[in-house]
Amino acid sequence: MTSSVSSLIKLPGFADVHVHFREPGFLYKETIKTGSMAAAHGGYCAVCTMPNLSPVPDSLEHLKMQLEAIEKDALVRVIPYGALTVGEKGETLADLDGMAPYVIGFSDDGKGVQSENIMREAMRKAKALGKIIAAHCEDNSLLNGGYIHEGDYAKEHRHRGICSESEWKQVERDLKLVEEIGCKYHVCHVSTKETVELVRQAKKMGLDVTCETGPHYLTMTDMDLQEDGRFKMNPPIRSAKDRDALIEGLLDGTVDMIATDHAPHAAEEKSKGLEGSLMGVVGLETAFPVLYTKLVRPGILTLEQVVEKLHTNPCKRFGIELDPEKNYSLWDLDAKYSINPEHFLSMGKSSPFTGWEVYGKCVKTVCMGNIVYEA
Repeated sequence: MTSSVSSLIKLPGFADVHVHFREPGFLYKETIKTGSMAAAHGGYCAVCTMPNLSPVPDSLEHLKMQLEAIEKDALVRVIPYGALTVGEKGETLADLDGMAPYVIGFSDDGKGVQSENIMREAMRKAKALGKIIAAHCEDNSLLNGGYIHEGDYAKEHRHRGICSESEWKQVERDLKLVEEIGCKYHVCHVSTKETVELVRQAKKMGLDVTCETGPHYLTMTDMDLQEDGRFKMNPPIRSAKDRDALIEGLLDGTVDMIATDHAPHAAEEKSKGLEGSLMGVVGLETAFPVLYTKLVRPGILTLEQVVEKLHTNPCKRFGIELDPEKNYSLWDLDAKYSINPEHFLSMGKSSPFTGWEVYGKCVKTVCMGNIVYEA
């Protein structure tokens, strides 16, 4: 590894509005403690945890289990989402009133809300509570058993594909509801060019809409896939045209922020190839180095634009207060190394970036005035 003291730079603590820490319910995959250790290692001072847990945080009683674990073990700020529907089953609204004071917003992430009427009801309630709905947009009727992008790689290797329409059709439906109701709405893990254009037009109409994408959608295409579970996530890595549209969306402000969708699984669960492995990859510890190496160094984005997408915009949109004097990270931007999951602090080791040569090593992270990571 090469580095020099003169290359150290101080950056404000990052905020990731989309992570999975697996506690309660799936502690063999990740815990609040290990997840927050990974966040600190990646320069993050605040993360928002998704509700696909056991029990699902669909009531204050269920949410309290997670809140207690956060209070006990979190090294960085961990702010949970409450589920939109009971058990994330999409049938009955969860106790949004009871959870509202304790959550960053509401989501059924991992599942699209299939019922338009349920989503309309959820939006009305979220608007009354002044909370964001962060939507995992996926029309189950269009999935057809697919598990990677329905593109050239799937055709060449005889895999069942997930069509882009399964994402953007539900975004289209929800944006019509936002126009009708006027709630705060955020689209999770945008992966298609059509979704980018829908959000762009919604913003031009003045709707209260934001969206995120992930590092893997910005730096890879479906032709980079290998026959390995570490390339399997939902939504899938899509085509070069989709990637280019996402980058264009970052540049023109359509895509507001970058979130990792950090989703750890046990090694066995990710060892069954593209078809048999579970969906989800880890990302907190590689996000900034990958973005810096693939987008900043080639001149596609500036460092200031990446900081805007990792800190400024998520904090502003979700009301996360991170005083930069007490929440920051130090980076050696000249440090070059190969990404090795064995060095991750997350329990999850499945990364599509394994073996990538990157620049940018986190030297120290300070959160709420406390050193939470030091190389």
